[in-house]
Amino acid sequence: MNLTLKNFQKRAIAELISACRENKKEIVLKSCTGSGKTIILTHFIDRYLKENANTCFVWFTPGKGNLEDQSKNKMDNYIHNIQTKLLGEVLTSGFEQNDIAFINWEMVTNKKNNAIQDSEHDNLMCRIRQAQLDGVKFMLVVDEQHFNNTYKANEIISLFNAEKIIRASATPLNYGNAKLIEIDEEDVIAEGLIKKNICINENVQSGIAVDNEVNYLLEVALEKQAKLVAEYRKINSKVNPLIVIQLPNKSESLQADVERYLDTVGINYFNKKLAVWLSNQKENLESIDDIDAQPVAVIIKQAVALGWDCPRAQILVKLRDNMSETFEIQSIGRIRRMPEAEHYDNIHLDNCYLYTFDEKYIEGTKNSTNRAGESKVIFLKKEFKVFSLIKEIRSNSAIQNDPVTTLKKIYTWYKDKFSLTSSFKNNRAAFEARGYIFGEEIKRTFSQGNIQLLKKENIDALNHGEIRKQMNTHEYGRQFHHDVGQIADTALIRYENMVTILRRLFDASVKASNNILDLPTKELYSFVINNIDILKRDIKSAITGAMQLAAANEHKNEIAFTFPNESKVFYDPVEFVEFTKNVYDGYVFSGNKKSAVEIEFEYWCEDNADWFYKNGDKGLEYFSIAYDAGDKQKLFYPDYIVSIKNEIWIIETKGGVSAKGNNEDIDDWSEIKFKYLKDYLDRHNMKGGFVVFNKGTRKLLITTDMYQKYERGSKEYRPLNDILI
Repeated sequence: MNLTLKNFQKRAIAELISACRENKKEIVLKSCTGSGKTIILTHFIDRYLKENANTCFVWFTPGKGNLEDQSKNKMDNYIHNIQTKLLGEVLTSGFEQNDIAFINWEMVTNKKNNAIQDSEHDNLMCRIRQAQLDGVKFMLVVDEQHFNNTYKANEIISLFNAEKIIRASATPLNYGNAKLIEIDEEDVIAEGLIKKNICINENVQSGIAVDNEVNYLLEVALEKQAKLVAEYRKINSKVNPLIVIQLPNKSESLQADVERYLDTVGINYFNKKLAVWLSNQKENLESIDDIDAQPVAVIIKQAVALGWDCPRAQILVKLRDNMSETFEIQSIGRIRRMPEAEHYDNIHLDNCYLYTFDEKYIEGTKNSTNRAGESKVIFLKKEFKVFSLIKEIRSNSAIQNDPVTTLKKIYTWYKDKFSLTSSFKNNRAAFEARGYIFGEEIKRTFSQGNIQLLKKENIDALNHGEIRKQMNTHEYGRQFHHDVGQIADTALIRYENMVTILRRLFDASVKASNNILDLPTKELYSFVINNIDILKRDIKSAITGAMQLAAANEHKNEIAFTFPNESKVFYDPVEFVEFTKNVYDGYVFSGNKKSAVEIEFEYWCEDNADWFYKNGDKGLEYFSIAYDAGDKQKLFYPDYIVSIKNEIWIIETKGGVSAKGNNEDIDDWSEIKFKYLKDYLDRHNMKGGFVVFNKGTRKLLITTDMYQKYERGSKEYRPLNDILI
């Protein structure tokens, strides 16, 4: 295949060659989707092998598919007379100089994968050692490196003792002192490889009422697809622009709704105008990436299949299914490629289109593109593998508080805070004055406008519109119960109790002494859905304001805690230092994603501790202490485990006071967590406490006996150095 490299691709290849002459072992290639990352790496490898003898490249690919075959085939097409191999050939004939071996991570790290048995795994190790004895030098390429960034993968990488490790991704996890080669998105646009702009919710009308959100978005997307087809035909292009319909996970009923609507407009599996790419269902995918392929739309789930390149994909419909989903930046990337690798100088064809009513998805776009720093995976030092503590986890027999008492707390809070009376009309006015929305309509806001680059300032500048839909309790029943569950989780109340409480407070059909509103069923559903965020805030405040500590040690399970073999750390790639006192090798520290007290405390640990461990805030692998609050048992994850003069301390950091004297502890559960921490420390004969930072005096302070939110002069807080050193 004859291929003319773009200027930015030539520059990237030259930078890779230059980086290989530098001392840094790791190289990170950050290259947006559509920039031809595989082309760049392929031509770089070809040039490097021509200039360097006794070298073998090993190219690792992610996923459970056949990306290693795809990458090998691309290299065979781009570069002739080159020695490419797959894992089977490596096991048979070994690694040889000038080889490029393509290996899928699943083949060598997943025990459940039978593609490589224990004997073959040993054989792979032998092949590596034999090549090293023969004088072969290894160069590694880790494709889509944010996948398989694991302890096992790191062990495999270490076996090669590679000269250089090149990690490539559109969204890489940077590696500390690695050499970063970044391809500017603007250069890729300028060369015509990706679309000029992302048009968000184009032609979606603001202020209208719709019967069905899904059907409405699909209708607008299909209208846009038809217009694009007409524009392509005007320039004698055969491109059939593809609509990518992205569903959340576990959304079988939503998929059925989509298929039914598309069938009404003549798009279905039988006439091959509809395709589907799910783990358990694949239809009409043959040659779907051809520019004139039949499918008009393809249904996928939350994350697009790895390695799927379909340049004619131009429209993305992201359906929310009344749930929030994690944003996947690759989803946007899949509709940004130009189908014929050049711009048409046509305002319609040179853009791609996103349709969604999911504001959290748009917010995720902003968060994903406004990464204030980088992240990397680090691995536990060998000397800390034997360390262990007892941690507490939830018990199936956790204590349950009386829902009647909980209802009274919430009722009393609303009555006092809103100055409620026996008049439902007056109460409704009091709620409205505090931002609550009433009525039978569901209101949705959406973003709208065009952006060229996925950057925070561009997304913040988008316009906002609103659509309305009449409440249908059958259609919105799932979302109502989902939102009730969110309120329950926020306030630490069991779901079934939360349903009862909301109905007793607000439902006109439930006659109770605690009624403060008289909402019909439809309006109750709308009330909860439209006011989900404010309800979560107010009901949590009502619960935490009246919380009493429960003595429930007998309702806890205890298991051993050891430090996880690997961890992820976030940092500013420009301003960072490596801390040697951390239990992980290569722990990179910066102020990124850390509070002021955490920053000061970690510097203190680096200067004064034997060692320290930064705990996670969620997950079975982290250290936790169980506590009872609301009518649920929760887990508290103290921030740090620290060794001081061979004594173990468990430390939680909290906001102290600002330079102006304002308290910065925003955790409503601090007092309760402290009591459970102290109880744990007493039972296990250990030390610990809550550490705060006074920004006015620039001092770290600790309380070990009792807790209240820190104020200047609080006697229970003492200088950290006086207690721990």
